[in-house]
Amino acid sequence: MEKSKVRFVLPLLALLGVVTAAYAGGWAIITLNDIPDYAVAGKPLNLTFTVRQHGVTLLSSLKPSVRATDAGGLVAKAAVVRTAKAGEYTAGLTLPQPGEWTILINSGFYSSATTLPVLKVISPESPLPTPFSPNTRGARLFVAKGCVGCHRHGEINPERTPDSKFDLTGKRFPADYLKKFLADPSIKPAEMPKLNLKEDDIEALVAFINKSFLKTAPVRANQ
Repeated sequence: MEKSKVRFVLPLLALLGVVTAAYAGGWAIITLNDIPDYAVAGKPLNLTFTVRQHGVTLLSSLKPSVRATDAGGLVAKAAVVRTAKAGEYTAGLTLPQPGEWTILINSGFYSSATTLPVLKVISPESPLPTPFSPNTRGARLFVAKGCVGCHRHGEINPERTPDSKFDLTGKRFPADYLKKFLADPSIKPAEMPKLNLKEDDIEALVAFINKSFLKTAPVRANQ
């Protein structure tokens, strides 16, 4: 082979190697079964979640990790184990003291990870926090259910720049249709898995997605 052709082919092969690795691995989406509204200090908090490659294919042979930190830098970790369901894992996380905690779930699949909305932790003797409004709960679910893996919303992940059809900022949909779609995405050609969302989760997501977009704001714990 001529030297000039060799100089061209070698970089091309290197590029193909990178592309192949990306498609073989790629990214994954973490979907939390239930996102807690709050936690009690010293009491184990169950976190069960699934991991899907490219948001679709369940991955069952991973080694995820769960780590939580509070505003002062205190760290809590939890062992993660597989459940009997494909692609599902669970962890019992104990947060040692009251405050606002941030939980990071690392999927164990390349660098795919999810940072959950700030969680308020109360002391055992404290009164229960005021329940979230449907809109606020929907915003938290937008993160916990993995919607952020494909979609952008100005209140949650304004830095994301996906195809415009995946940008839900300021979008409104017929409520009945959106509820049916979230319950069973197969009613419309879409690469979105059925997440077995609970009825109240669907109601909250619809409330959040269909509300008028007013301003960018972080998803916080109970106020």
